[in-house]
This record gives sequence, C-alpha cells and structure tokens, in this order.
Amino acid sequence: MMHTDTLIIGGGLAGLSLASRLTDLGHDFLLAEARDRLGGRIAAVQHAGATFDMGPAWFWPGQPRIAKLIGDLGLTRFDQYAQGDLMFENEQGKPQRGQGFASMAGSFRLEGGLIRLIDGLSAKIDANNLHLSAPITTLTRADGIITATYRDGRTVRASRVVLALPPRLAAQITYTPALPDHALQAMQNIATWMAGHAKAVAIYDRPFWRAAGLSGDAMSRFGPLAEIHDASPTQGGPFALFGFLGVPPQARKDQERLRQQIKAQLIRIFGPDAGAPQRLAIKDWAYDPFTATALDQRPLYAHPHYGLPATLSGLWDGKLIFGGTEVAPEFGGYLEGALEAAENALTQLNRR
Repeated sequence: MMHTDTLIIGGGLAGLSLASRLTDLGHDFLLAEARDRLGGRIAAVQHAGATFDMGPAWFWPGQPRIAKLIGDLGLTRFDQYAQGDLMFENEQGKPQRGQGFASMAGSFRLEGGLIRLIDGLSAKIDANNLHLSAPITTLTRADGIITATYRDGRTVRASRVVLALPPRLAAQITYTPALPDHALQAMQNIATWMAGHAKAVAIYDRPFWRAAGLSGDAMSRFGPLAEIHDASPTQGGPFALFGFLGVPPQARKDQERLRQQIKAQLIRIFGPDAGAPQRLAIKDWAYDPFTATALDQRPLYAHPHYGLPATLSGLWDGKLIFGGTEVAPEFGGYLEGALEAAENALTQLNRR
C-alpha cells in the first residue's frame, strides 16, 4: 500500500498544473492518470516533424494564467492563420466563396502544439509521483484517511483527494461512504466540455488553399465537417486543415465511410488537391472512455455555464476537492479554466 498527503486523480492540464505547484512547494503527493499518457483532452499527432493538436488548439487574449505558463516554460505563441477568404457550403453541398473572413482571427496557438504545455509541466515532476494506466475504481474514507483503489488492485492512502477530471467521470467512482444523492446528481449534470466532439486533421505537403487566396476557414451546413480551419505550423510544413465533425457520434462509427466523406467535402470546398492528404487523422472524443460518458453522446453547441455547485463543496469534511476545468467559475471548459481550477484547488489544500 502506498501513502501520500494529497492524491490527484487526473493527469490533464489541471492535474499537472496542481502537481507542478505542489512540487514547487515541497508537498507530498501522487498523481494517478487512467490513460497511458499525460495530457487528458490535450492530445496530438506527429507527422514529418510537425505536431497537430487533436484536442483543444486555441487560447485567447485576456487569459493571464496560460500566458504566464507559456512564459514560464519558455514557449512561444503565434496567431491563428487568418489571411484570405472564408468558404461556405450550403445545405445542398454547394461551396460559396467570399462569405466572410477567417472566423478564428485573433486566436492564439502554441508552437509545437499544446502538448508542449504537458511536456513542460511533467518534466518538473518526479516521475515516481506520476502513475499512468492507473484508473481508480473506489474511494473509501475511514478514520479521516481516504483509500483509493486502482483497477489493478493497488491502493493509495491519502489525507485528501483532488478530482482533477470531469465531474461525470468522477461520478463513476464508487464512494464509501456514499456521497449524497444530490452531489452525485450535480456531478452528472455538469456537461464535459468537448466530450461529444470529434476532430479531423488532414495533412498536406503544401498549403494550396493559401495560394488560392483562402484562409483555410470554411463553414458547412452539409458536412460532415461543420467548420474547418488552417492547422499548419507557424513556419515550414507540413501543412494542415482541421475540422470539427458536425454529425452525431452514432453517425461517426463507420470510420472508413467517414474518411471518404471528409475527403469528398474537402475536394468540394478546396479543390482536387485536398483529396489526397498525406495523412488524415481523426480523434472521436465521444468514444474515449477517459473523457466521455454516455451522457456526453450529445455534442454541446453552446458553452455551458460552469463553476462549482454548492452541493460539491465541502464533501468528506472538505477532503474531497474538485479541480477540473468544468468547476472553474470564470473560464470553465477552457485551458485557462483548467489552470484556474488547479489554482483554486491549491488554495483549498493550503487551508487544511
């Protein structure tokens, strides 16, 4: 059996940010991550020396925490490519040019992809404090100590636990004594941001859309991609277009058919060069068991009002703390929200 003062469940940006802070303070902790990698919803594919985000890709002005983290890690941001016309595809699949300009102008991206944040934070943490492929099935509290049981049977005894993961996933853990029904219901009611989404990235050896005076942005009412953007690195190649799937998860199960539909759509909008990407990568978050639950099969089309419900505060005498982006009151759901939630969790830990 292992022992620690603080157990962090979840190795995404929130959990790693908190772990980095605890490392700096010399506090005793362990971080358990269900996946075999760190990063949570920050994920990437590598191709020909370039990195392409398969989860979140953007951050924005007015988000001070991520700006500071990027500076602290010595990383570099760049502006989303925004030069040229936007394409629009109507309900009949007919493309129209000049319906507007780049829709994400003013957004920032990170050189090397957002996975650089994960690499930078994890490099500061003792590898012995990071447990990968370690999903937790039960949390049991007795005599003021919380015992966490991993799926493989290992156990960790901790004074307090930070749930740095989506509340819907946290609701799948078995709690003894059981949490109040209203607390579990509140956890289920908090939608996991982007959990119902899927993202496709088409990688090319040259940005032919730019040569045609296009920004790479497109909006479609025909699909399967509802919106498309330039995903290329700031310098050099390879170059890429990425899109969000606008069809529901149940209609995305046939990957081969989906790939054919995506290529056909890219040809319609950007011409024949778009039909032969060097690689077409798809990440369907709705079928990732460490991101989404059955409740997340319905994609979100508007940003929820996030924050920590009162019913989730002070559980187990304040020893069970929520610390994922969905409970951040100001920037919930965003990368900035993950850092905000970690900051708030640290404040609660320091009170005890």
